[in-house]
Amino acid sequence: MTAPLVEPGPELGRDELARYARHLALPGIGTDGQRRLRAARVLVVGAGGLGSPALLYLAAAGVGTIGVVDDDVVETSNLQRQVIHGQGDVGRAKTASAAATVREVNPHVHVVEHRERLTRHNALDVLAGHDLVLDGSDAFATRYLVSDAAEILGLPCVWGALHRFTGQVATFWATPREHGGAAGREGVTYRDVFPVPPPPGASPDCATAGVLGAVCGTVGTVMATEAIKLITGAGRPLLGRLAVHDALEGTWRTLTVRPDPDRAPVTALLEAGDDGADPYATFCGVGGGAAPRPAEASVAELAAARASDAGTPVLDVRETWESQLDPFPGARVVPSGTFTGPDTGPVVRDVADWAGGGTVHVLCASGVRSARVAATLRASGIDARSVEGGMRRWAAERPARA
Repeated sequence: MTAPLVEPGPELGRDELARYARHLALPGIGTDGQRRLRAARVLVVGAGGLGSPALLYLAAAGVGTIGVVDDDVVETSNLQRQVIHGQGDVGRAKTASAAATVREVNPHVHVVEHRERLTRHNALDVLAGHDLVLDGSDAFATRYLVSDAAEILGLPCVWGALHRFTGQVATFWATPREHGGAAGREGVTYRDVFPVPPPPGASPDCATAGVLGAVCGTVGTVMATEAIKLITGAGRPLLGRLAVHDALEGTWRTLTVRPDPDRAPVTALLEAGDDGADPYATFCGVGGGAAPRPAEASVAELAAARASDAGTPVLDVRETWESQLDPFPGARVVPSGTFTGPDTGPVVRDVADWAGGGTVHVLCASGVRSARVAATLRASGIDARSVEGGMRRWAAERPARA
């Protein structure tokens, strides 16, 4: 057991005693633990596959204040796994949809919406004032940012990740070591376990690789359980351990993880360079400047190119099913996974022959996959530009006749 993270709040009312009756009977929780839950402030980063079950069970458990961070809107493809949203929420901000569901689950919970992308400019302010953070994000840049901000603020960070039929969960918490020791601290952070991000394209996103929706529920629920254990002091949290779940095999493995003795403590967030690019995106190899770079094209630029030449090469690197659901007229569909692996020569040469020396506008859902493919094509001498913001931005900004 660990010491409870949160002091007990006021006595429970009659409605709360009835609502949490099954908690009150549990050793390690009881009335005292339930009062701690009510006094707790938990931030959930991402209202997606992991954030959905975590938010539902934190709300049902009676966590008093829940913050939710997400800048996205609900899409139909989310509904297979993001169970906090429903059909009627399609097109709605995920924070608003999640907040409405949480309030329906438990009216005693205060929900704070942060409809914004977490960046180095706002991360410390958003995390401050919370007792712990759950990181359910799916971008490596955000994971490093959350880990760094949590370390600076001294907050525990419950982290989860998914890939197809597998998931991982750990609780990271860098706390000062009173009597010196490794880097003057103890406890493991995300940076200790993953000191460098994988190369761009090495870890495909959900649209490319797929993910079993029920695995989101399994992993996200474990994340909520970790938060409840930390708040109440019940049980043994996953501190210094990383749990790996294989749904197809029906197994869990627990790996021991330790602080890197050579890693200096994080005392400040990464600073932006002279180019103004997001330093966390740059660290993860995905760029991130505020303005379109030469390797990018804006929606307006793509529309102008098509207006002057209807045959402008547009390469759609979404999965076939994505393109069938929302086709881009005249685009050639070649999924982004085709451009990864040891031998991409044939497909790159095929694109070069098709483009005939013209500028290739590469398009995906949001601009992430297209940026990787465009970089691969440019490395082979093809003038390729990723359409910034992808189909989402095209749908929102394209001229009426484009």
